[in-house]
Amino acid sequence: MKKILFLTVLCFGVITMNAQTKEELETQKAEKQAIADAAQAEANALQAQIDALPGWRKGAFGTIGGSLSNFSNWYAQGTPNNASGNIGFTVNGFANLIQEKFFWRNSLTTNLNWVKLDNKDTDTDDDSFNPTTDVFNISSLYGRNIAKNLAVSALAEYRTTILDNFNDPGYLDVGIGATWTPIENLIVVVHPINYNFVFADNDNIFESSLGAKIVADYTKQIGAIAFKTNLSSFQSYKSGDLSNWTWTNSFSYTLWKMIGVGFDIGLRNNKQEALNYSINTLGNTGDTFDSVDNDIQSYYTIGLSYKF
Repeated sequence: MKKILFLTVLCFGVITMNAQTKEELETQKAEKQAIADAAQAEANALQAQIDALPGWRKGAFGTIGGSLSNFSNWYAQGTPNNASGNIGFTVNGFANLIQEKFFWRNSLTTNLNWVKLDNKDTDTDDDSFNPTTDVFNISSLYGRNIAKNLAVSALAEYRTTILDNFNDPGYLDVGIGATWTPIENLIVVVHPINYNFVFADNDNIFESSLGAKIVADYTKQIGAIAFKTNLSSFQSYKSGDLSNWTWTNSFSYTLWKMIGVGFDIGLRNNKQEALNYSINTLGNTGDTFDSVDNDIQSYYTIGLSYKF
């Protein structure tokens, strides 16, 4: 009986001791966490002061997506013996020089994707990776400040494809006007004097013209999240058929070290490209700017992301 009583008291004491120890550890953890939060807040404030100093700001993030598969004697599908794959990546980079009286902002956006489907039962198909998504855009914006959030500016922006039909078409916008920065990380460019140079083999469809350039760009890094959205629009003074716009969005969330998940989506409206595709690819030689179906162009990429 005495042994049972002794063991009961001993167990109760051990449980009580463990409970007290757990409470003490949780209290200590809370105290340490409060100190760490305060230190992080101070570090964030110092980083904000550093970011506000004149000088270069550079950065980049991207998305990598891909899959490979191989089937042998998989009779349930139409091609039982095949090898397929999909590989793509995007890169969003910037290098900005911010000074008290002027700024120089440079950015690069590219999205490249390859796909292959090799039917092993035939020798006539293409067993190589072929480009599908092909986006390349580079821009340079220079401005002289005339007010806190307003500057006179000049912009050069070039966009084309680089894997297939390089510079056919290619677009070069060069213009002057004003740049407005209403909030941090948001850049709004309005250039009423802008010439849109169009480079293409088919001069009957693609045509350069004078117009207005409007660009809105927002890039933000919040902890593990990186986000960028860019709208670039050209409104031709000669004809609405020569106008175009492109809207791209990139999102990246870091899960472990520099690796995470990413998502990219792009939309475009360009009637010259739609007419060129209808006539030269589909063979609709009777189409004109008035009759062509100018559907919204789009792409998206989902995959692993890597923060440079």
